[in-house]
Amino acid sequence: MYDTTVLIVDDESRMRKLVKDFLIQKSYSVLEAADGEEALKIFEENQNKIGIILLDVMMPKLDGWSVLRQIRQISKVPIIMLTARGEEQDELFGFELGVDEYISKPFSPKILVARVEAILKRTKKAENNVQEYGEIVIDSDGRTVKVEGKEIELSLREYELLKYLIENNGIALSRDKILNNVWNYDYYGDSRTIDSHIKKVRHKLGKKGKYIETVRGIGYKFEVK
Repeated sequence: MYDTTVLIVDDESRMRKLVKDFLIQKSYSVLEAADGEEALKIFEENQNKIGIILLDVMMPKLDGWSVLRQIRQISKVPIIMLTARGEEQDELFGFELGVDEYISKPFSPKILVARVEAILKRTKKAENNVQEYGEIVIDSDGRTVKVEGKEIELSLREYELLKYLIENNGIALSRDKILNNVWNYDYYGDSRTIDSHIKKVRHKLGKKGKYIETVRGIGYKFEVK
C-alpha cells in the first residue's frame, strides 16, 4: 500500500512551498520537482514510497500531460492535476489519461490537502477480500479488477465508481447519491462527470459493461442477470 509521501510537481517555487507547508502541518512527507523531467526521475527513484502526486500541467522541459502518460504506463498511483485553466474539455482530457482529481488554480491549500486526505483514505482502506460478480473479480486489498480472468486498468475514481455500484448490486442509484459517495464532499461539479465515467467503465468492462444499467429518470444500477 502507499505511504504518506506526496510528490509536488510545479515550476513555481512559491506554489510548491505553500502546498508543502500545509502538507507538513498534516505530517505528510514531501518530495518536490520543478519540471516534468525531474518529476519522472524522482518518481522512478521513489516509486514504492510515493502515495500521491500533485502535478502541474504547464511546466518547462516536459508538461504535466506527458508526465502523466509515462507514469500511467507503470503505476496506478493517485494523481491530482493542478492547472491554471478550468475548462471542461481540459478536465475530460485529464480523466481520459487517468487523472484521479482535477483542481484549477487558484485554489485553497486547505481544500487541496482535504482532497489529498480523502483520496489516500480511500486508497489505503483495508478490505482483505476478493469478490466475484458475473466474472468480474474485485480484489479490494490489491485494488485490482479482472474481467474473465484478465486484469483491466482503471483509474482510482473509475475503480471506486465500479466498486460502489457493485456494493449496491441491484439498487438504482441517483447521480447525486453517486457523487456524494464516490466523489465525496470535495467535488464541485455536475452530474455529467458521472455519465463520462460510467461510459469509460462500461467500455473497459467489455461485454460485462452491460451489467451497469441506465435507470431512466434516476441514474444507474449494477445487476448481474
